[in-house]
Amino acid sequence: MGKVISVANQKGGVGKTTTAINLAASLAVLEHKTLLIDADPQANATSGVGFDPKNIKTSIYECIIDDVNPATVLLETQTPNLHLIPAHIDLVGAEIEMINLPNRERMMKRAVDLIKDQYDFIIIDCSPSLGLITVNALTASDSVIVPVQCEYFALEGLGKLLNTIKIVQTRLNTALDIEGILLTMFDSRLRLSKQVVDEVKAHFQQMVFDTIINRNTRLSEAPSFGESIIMHDATSTGAINYLNLAREILQNNGMTSMVEGEKQIDISDDEQ
Repeated sequence: MGKVISVANQKGGVGKTTTAINLAASLAVLEHKTLLIDADPQANATSGVGFDPKNIKTSIYECIIDDVNPATVLLETQTPNLHLIPAHIDLVGAEIEMINLPNRERMMKRAVDLIKDQYDFIIIDCSPSLGLITVNALTASDSVIVPVQCEYFALEGLGKLLNTIKIVQTRLNTALDIEGILLTMFDSRLRLSKQVVDEVKAHFQQMVFDTIINRNTRLSEAPSFGESIIMHDATSTGAINYLNLAREILQNNGMTSMVEGEKQIDISDDEQ
């Protein structure tokens, strides 16, 4: 049975969708059957792996609201071993439609459970909010990754997100774990970036991934081609970072082993 991991942070622009896409692609190229679920009405994860949201007829919305079997919604991406359940702008209205329904927080879990045993990993890209769809994603998940950008307001709002996770753990999903806090958009040329890394690690210690995602031009441009960084430029800094993250997650879950030298790759040029 697959492990379900949400990528969540109510703060926008922290690399959440970038992480969901590229972690899913990295796990897939490491030969683990992976499903990416786009649970954000902006549908950036959908377009980021090569699909036009305007042409999507059936999405995660229908799975949640209309009980459509998610197996009928799966799309094959250009990355081997990686499937997608897309999003559509209709997802904006889902929270309103769900508000008076019984078990409204568990509707995504009901859908995910139908296909969970078909995958090694299911990665859910959450919307940048703490609304009902995000709560649904957390309730359906085994763990959550929290991306935090290496910038001045890095810890802003993080307490609110962790409080929401704690509420979900208490009331809806006692098995939910924090997979890790992921530092993103690191720029080795800036002293501030290094200070943020030190501050986050001091606060959260073992909760922080060893892998850090560098600010990277190739990583930024890949979505405009509808490609993961692995398909766009497998030799880039971004690709190496996300492959390292995938390996670290596999190691943390007892699914592989890494030699010490693979955990961190020292990259002096952030623009590779």
